[in-house]
Amino acid sequence: MRKSHGIAGPRRLRRLLGSRFMVMVLAAAAVAAAALVVLGPPGVPADGDTRDGAGDTRWGPLSAADRTLLAKVRQAGLWEMPAGQQAQQRAASPRVREVADTIMEQHMMLDEDVRRVAGRLGVILPSEPNADQRGWLAEMSGKFGADYDQTFVLRLRAAHGKVFSVIATVRASTQNTEIRAFAERALKYVNTHMTLLESTGLATKAALS
Repeated sequence: MRKSHGIAGPRRLRRLLGSRFMVMVLAAAAVAAAALVVLGPPGVPADGDTRDGAGDTRWGPLSAADRTLLAKVRQAGLWEMPAGQQAQQRAASPRVREVADTIMEQHMMLDEDVRRVAGRLGVILPSEPNADQRGWLAEMSGKFGADYDQTFVLRLRAAHGKVFSVIATVRASTQNTEIRAFAERALKYVNTHMTLLESTGLATKAALS
């Protein structure tokens, strides 16, 4: 009986087609997995969400405003720390450089605080400044000397005024004792920073309006 060469038998052909189909399935699965890595799988918590989606903690209920407070304080530090460092090279006024250095150091302590509190409460924090804050940093990067001093003070003073009102509102309304204690600490920092910025003489009423 002669053996056939070059032509696959029915069983061999089925095995060959089956193996090719499996390769295609595995390849499609790999592409889908890669897309999830790039796009982010559905259900992954966003900044300000909790890791498990829960709103109850051992310190009391955790509201959306509570979580927003932690996210905003974190983002404030993420742009004001590099701004304080940048001011050491670009600012003309010794007082502005001194104020910038103090704000940078205190934001480092506040950032450690907010990360610790967020960790206890299971809140996901941002890892970069928001679009406005990145724009302010870019704006200041194009300035030097007295022009830089003015821009630095006005941008930081306005930003502190906004976050101050957020912290005060949460402090008055939160039912979470951990958030309440954190808000009190954050208010002291932010109030100090506004006073420091105003001490430069550049945060005038006309300039802030």
